[in-house]
Amino acid sequence: MTLYIGRESSKLWKRICAEVITEINLLAANWKYLLAGLVCQYIHGLAARGVHYIHRPGPTLQDAGFFLLPELGQDRAYISETLFSFIFLSFVLWTFHPFIFKSKKIYTVLLWCRVLAFLVASQFLRIITFYSTQLPGPNYHCREGSKLARLPPPDSVFEVLLINFPRGVLYGCGDLIFSSHMIFSLVFVRTYQKYGTQRFIKQLAWLLVVIQSFLIVASRKHYTVDVVVAWYTVNLVVFFIDKKLAELPDRTNGAASFLLPLSTKDKDSKTKEENHKLLNGISGDPADRRQRTQVNGKTLDDVNTVHADATMNGA
Repeated sequence: MTLYIGRESSKLWKRICAEVITEINLLAANWKYLLAGLVCQYIHGLAARGVHYIHRPGPTLQDAGFFLLPELGQDRAYISETLFSFIFLSFVLWTFHPFIFKSKKIYTVLLWCRVLAFLVASQFLRIITFYSTQLPGPNYHCREGSKLARLPPPDSVFEVLLINFPRGVLYGCGDLIFSSHMIFSLVFVRTYQKYGTQRFIKQLAWLLVVIQSFLIVASRKHYTVDVVVAWYTVNLVVFFIDKKLAELPDRTNGAASFLLPLSTKDKDSKTKEENHKLLNGISGDPADRRQRTQVNGKTLDDVNTVHADATMNGA
């Protein structure tokens, strides 16, 4: 029993080391994309912090979801945040599963490049919308009479740049249309829908996102329009950007490729390689790779082979 455990532990350690080496190589090639995505996350937080300074509390707007869903109240508002944290952490842990499990369908670095591209595009649209029109926040700390509803002018630029993390994130006001929680949740679930392997988990994930949509409205974190707009906007963004990005490499082939399109230098080298093949009689199209026969120093296609053989035999 001890020998078996030791052997399996050794295999696991070797698998982790091999995966770390592979991911480090991919990180070295794609770190600029990851860094840009993380910087955009900070810019999004900075924009949400900035809109809080111009937020003006007022009467809560008429909302269909508020009529249909009972208010959870301040004491139970944490339920929505708890579910979101579960979805967030579950997805993050899943993206690192290739380091441990044998069933590997994704490369962690390449997957996060893709996820960050979806998040950045969605958050860019979100920043435009909530700066276009500031709605009175329906959340408890954003209503009239709350000390947190309005922020006093900052004493220095560092107060703005530091975003008062994490309090400034948890108690923000004014960044409503559309829901940031739904952006993360939908991007994560759609990504697992495409690259995950467990059908039950896919179905459960979609169910949890639907439940979270109702909980966000019930906890009065957002208006119903914030959730509705997020559903179709994020799905459309992911759909179109996913078409533009190069597909993730298949791990069964053991080969990794860059996530983003080839650079001009790579394209030129690829074109030269294709031209070299054509000059040597090798077609770039697999469907056009027919068997060729050489007769009297001339290369003939297979369609003329029968005629050439017949001629040589005097028939």
